[in-house]
Amino acid sequence: MNQSVTVPISGMTCAACATRIEKVLNRQPGISASVNFATETAHVTLDGATLPQVEAAIRKAGYEVLRQTLELAVSGMTCAACASRIEKVLNRQPGVTAAVNFATETARIEFLPGAFDMDEAVAAIRKAGYDARPVSTDTPPAHDERALRRAWYAFGLAAVLSAPLMVEMVVMMLGAGHEWVPRPLQMVLATLVQFTVGLRFYRGAWHALRGGGANMDVLVALGTTMAWAYSSVVTLAGWHHQHVYFEAGAAVIALVVLGKLLEARAKGRTAGAIAQLLALQPKTARVLRGQQLVEVPIAQLQPGDEVVIRHGEQVPVDGQVLSGQAALDEAMLTGESVPVAKAPHDKVYAGTRNVEGTLTVRAEGVGGSTQLAEIVRLVGQAQGSKAPIQQLADRISAVFVPVVVVIALLTFVVSWIWLGDPAVALMHAVAVLVIACPCALGLATPTAVMMGVGLGARQGILFRNAEALERAGKLSVLVVDKTGTLTEGRPTVTAVQPAAGSDAGRLLQWVASLEAGSEHPLARAVLERAQAEGLPLLPADGFRAEPGHGVLGLVEGHQLRVGTPDWSVPLDEAQRDAVAALASRGQTVVSVAVDGAFAGLIALADAVRPSSRAAIEALAGQGVRVVMLTGDNADTAAAVARELGIAEFRAGVKPADKANAVTEFKAGGALVAMAGDGVNDAPALAAADVSFAMRSGSDVAIEAADITLMHNDLAHVAAAISLSRSTLRKIRQNLFFAFFYNVLGIPLAAFGLLSPVFAGAAMAASSISVVSNALLLKRWRP
Repeated sequence: MNQSVTVPISGMTCAACATRIEKVLNRQPGISASVNFATETAHVTLDGATLPQVEAAIRKAGYEVLRQTLELAVSGMTCAACASRIEKVLNRQPGVTAAVNFATETARIEFLPGAFDMDEAVAAIRKAGYDARPVSTDTPPAHDERALRRAWYAFGLAAVLSAPLMVEMVVMMLGAGHEWVPRPLQMVLATLVQFTVGLRFYRGAWHALRGGGANMDVLVALGTTMAWAYSSVVTLAGWHHQHVYFEAGAAVIALVVLGKLLEARAKGRTAGAIAQLLALQPKTARVLRGQQLVEVPIAQLQPGDEVVIRHGEQVPVDGQVLSGQAALDEAMLTGESVPVAKAPHDKVYAGTRNVEGTLTVRAEGVGGSTQLAEIVRLVGQAQGSKAPIQQLADRISAVFVPVVVVIALLTFVVSWIWLGDPAVALMHAVAVLVIACPCALGLATPTAVMMGVGLGARQGILFRNAEALERAGKLSVLVVDKTGTLTEGRPTVTAVQPAAGSDAGRLLQWVASLEAGSEHPLARAVLERAQAEGLPLLPADGFRAEPGHGVLGLVEGHQLRVGTPDWSVPLDEAQRDAVAALASRGQTVVSVAVDGAFAGLIALADAVRPSSRAAIEALAGQGVRVVMLTGDNADTAAAVARELGIAEFRAGVKPADKANAVTEFKAGGALVAMAGDGVNDAPALAAADVSFAMRSGSDVAIEAADITLMHNDLAHVAAAISLSRSTLRKIRQNLFFAFFYNVLGIPLAAFGLLSPVFAGAAMAASSISVVSNALLLKRWRP
């Protein structure tokens, strides 16, 4: 049966691209396609072909298919093996790439449009024995409170019923010659625990086995059932000379349930960043409706509404100040601890708090369109993503349970042969089954990632994903753009030096009139100076920009060229000396030519950020080599580098060459980061191993970056590196502990050095200790 789908495509620049893709697709057997350049889509009819074949053909042609993303909250997982099982089930679907995070209990699914949908994803997860629902972006992920209460009641029941059995075990260990609790009563108590509280393990094991996998529930159900069944047979047969192990199964169930409860509580603490961010959003806002001030729910706000924010209130929208003055605490969004003064025309953001004054704000972004909502989405996605370092743990978790069952079987056989006592051999095997659990392996990386990403968000450092968090700590070279990164990004005119016989005011007026057509920061600085001096702009014609050089056009019939010295017009020795004198003081110099003759120089200076030097020193202390790139001339670049203590810089770098410079450093074997804020930085940001974008920069730069710095300060790059290294340290500690625990624990259990009860306690403690170690990241400070 034919299938028709619409596939979105990125990378097309003209109609010829659409024609090429169409030809490539139509050459494939079973594919009929029509590509629309205007909508950037391909309408494809499949007759026996598959969507992955379509994607492969489009990629071969040099373009990309835009995949769709779906995030689901998954319930029913008890260990990392469950996550691996669900991941396998989803990844078997055509055109689907899925990552399941055990710590966050989420599945992130990327798929080809038309190949998959949410209903199919939920159905596949349910078929594997688990449940799923869409993740809401409006509320933080939370555990089912009723389910948690039921789990606590179940643990209480297991503890009460197991207590007499544990007393009996202690009495026997102390050498008492008779049983204090009759065996029939022991059997009744153990049976109640096994098949009421322990029912959850049978249910989980059945779902896992039915889906073709095995998880922690299989190990616990198998181990405790063996202990209970053997003890029941001995009791019913009246073999009074044989020991019974009712306390082993009952205590293990109670301890595992307690361990999972404490683990869930600790996991909830690691995921607290999103809840804290959402708590910044107020529930209502005061809106001017006519002459009335009306309190309305946040959900009813519309762009254009005039919102009044009084002292002590949180800002409910992104918008522009219409009237009033206030100081806003933006710490949770930017990491900046000092309140920021706001006046008319300034921007304000949802989630910030008014600590002084009153403002009237015109709403521009509301609800899910605010910067706060975007941060919540970014943090959620990053916390749910996987770090590359987790791959080894995932591979081990996928085969862990079957391997442990084999080890337990071998332990039983060898112990029986060696000791000649099947009962003791059985307890050795049960201890192996109980102590072995992939939970610690599954939690080692994601819990640390969740903490690291959350801490970053609270400091104004937004990691796009876990890979960016991991790689930031390993970088060795940081390439930085000068303007807007090391400097304030707001140059001002410091000097106008007309040629002999020319008028400074006239020169400034002509240049400002021509630059009115440019968006360059230097152009804005010239316009601001002209406006400050009250110079009216003149009509300009034929405006043209030469990237990396300058602009040219006609003003009052005169041909103007404004740009880098020697581009606008060749300079003589005296003029070059004048340029060098200005540049040596760290100023950018623009040369002006009128009708082919030198007309003068305009000097501009962009103040260095006060924190840049300290940031450079901090980066050097971290072993990071800092390289500055700038389009300015060598003298200006040298002056800025000298002021900041930067040993290596490149001047006269055109926008197109920044990416080439990054690639050059990478070719030398270094892990290279790029920090920038402009449109012209986007290619270099994309080329870098790790990219940092200033939030004040262009949307294009932020979109291309791995890490966005909400506070426009290079010191946050040093903080991001420090946080990454601290997080990696915790991940390595967790992985070492998880591996060490199993490498040590399984042999001890196999040789009979651990009873099933102690094995159950150790298993519960392993997961809790890994999560608790991740929580120690809260001590990190930038």
